[in-house]
Amino acid sequence: MKDTVKSRKNFLFVVCVVLILALGSLGNAYAITNGQPDGDGHPYVGLLVFDVFVPDIGNVPAWRCSGSLIAPNVVLTAGHCTNGAVAARIWFDEVIEENPEYPYDGVTSIEGTPHTNPDFCIGCKQGLPGHALRDVGIVVLDEPVYMDEYAELPGAALVDTLKNMTDVDIIGYGVQEQIYGGGPPFWGVGDKIRLYAPSKMFSAKFVHSSEFIQITLNPDGGTGGTCFGDSGGPDLLGGTNTILGVNAYGTNYNCADVGYSSRIDIPEVLGWISKFL
Repeated sequence: MKDTVKSRKNFLFVVCVVLILALGSLGNAYAITNGQPDGDGHPYVGLLVFDVFVPDIGNVPAWRCSGSLIAPNVVLTAGHCTNGAVAARIWFDEVIEENPEYPYDGVTSIEGTPHTNPDFCIGCKQGLPGHALRDVGIVVLDEPVYMDEYAELPGAALVDTLKNMTDVDIIGYGVQEQIYGGGPPFWGVGDKIRLYAPSKMFSAKFVHSSEFIQITLNPDGGTGGTCFGDSGGPDLLGGTNTILGVNAYGTNYNCADVGYSSRIDIPEVLGWISKFL
């Protein structure tokens, strides 16, 4: 779900893991993601901010997402994050909340150019999860970021070999609390902290399972839940660095029940990603 910085662009028909970074009046809040600070567990997962071009002003920060470094200068994220953006930047610090440069460029971030999968489409088919396809994007960084480890691409059709309720690790910088008051639901508080939570992949065979995986979003049941700002973050095969999918969207504003992630193990998607490596 994409997290807007200055203006909300709700261009999916259902909730896309997206957040407004500046909130108005606040009411009661409660934790919903059931995550824990990631520490050095997944240092290759970063927070992305995307710019749009505004006439007479120039580039303006517009929304935020999560993403995974898969090579020194290549970040994997969601297509609805890169779509419509003219520039991007990323931070890899675990905690970015107090960074005075955020959401603008500076010495603590790395600039990059967004690219959206050419087959990405919203409204392609009826119903869930067919409203969006190939929700995959890439940000090519202007300079390399060297790490001891990177997120790893899966083998082709890996998901098809996995059993129902396979362990999945979800990581992202999304919302930790949901805010009510003053009108429609507001989304915060997103403290811009990289969080980790365990989850499960379930119902391996469902409508459009050739394009998406389903992830449980059930904090009350002991699993984590992706929320606004977690779009593009990786769903890793449990205990590994292997990306099964990138967070695409959820089915309700409570960030609970079911999340859908765009599969990375599709041969055509892997082929497109490889062009940037």
